[in-house]
Amino acid sequence: MSSSSVANEGVLIRLLGPQAYELSWQAMQDFTNQRDATTLDEIWVLQHLPVFTQGQAGKAEHMLDQGTIPLVQSDRGGQVTYHGPGQLMMYLMLDLKRLSIGVRVLVAHMEKALIDCLRNYGIAANADTKAPGVFVQGSKIASLGLRVRKGCSFHGLALNVDMDLSPFERINPCGYPGLDMVQMIDFTNPIEFDKVALNMCQHLVKQLQYQHVNKTQQAWVEHH
Repeated sequence: MSSSSVANEGVLIRLLGPQAYELSWQAMQDFTNQRDATTLDEIWVLQHLPVFTQGQAGKAEHMLDQGTIPLVQSDRGGQVTYHGPGQLMMYLMLDLKRLSIGVRVLVAHMEKALIDCLRNYGIAANADTKAPGVFVQGSKIASLGLRVRKGCSFHGLALNVDMDLSPFERINPCGYPGLDMVQMIDFTNPIEFDKVALNMCQHLVKQLQYQHVNKTQQAWVEHH
């Protein structure tokens, strides 16, 4: 079996602790720039220190009251959003060409994995054809934002688990004025963040049909 076909079947899941957004972003870019046809796909699981991020086409008017929280101009798709402790971040470093899927199919897989994970916790959620993300009774519980370079994806999804939602009131989340943001703890209590993270990993692996999964708590390494 060729190294490329082995890579196509497998994924490495990195279980990381809280990370500064800019460090993660730089690591994503480095990984994507340095990978080749034999590089194993990776899913990074982490939380961020408090930060607002603005997407490539983001409009300044959606940032209402920045306060003391840093604002980072990112290269992902979408508008402004907030990341902070208690929000599950999953970054999908995938070779879409090798997986034979496009961005829209990847988004559908991500939304389905989120919906299935939430169902495990008794939360009925749905996707919206007009806006990427996952919603519970019209309120947003998970956001998506991707970038594709050289046929490979980076950035990913953010699932509100058990966090301070108040910073969302200082922006128009994802560019939608008045959009209500909710989190898993609103619907099920108690909740264990690490178990939610592993549950989401299982559903993403199932959606993307990987045959082999390795997990590590090791941080990023240089790829050559």
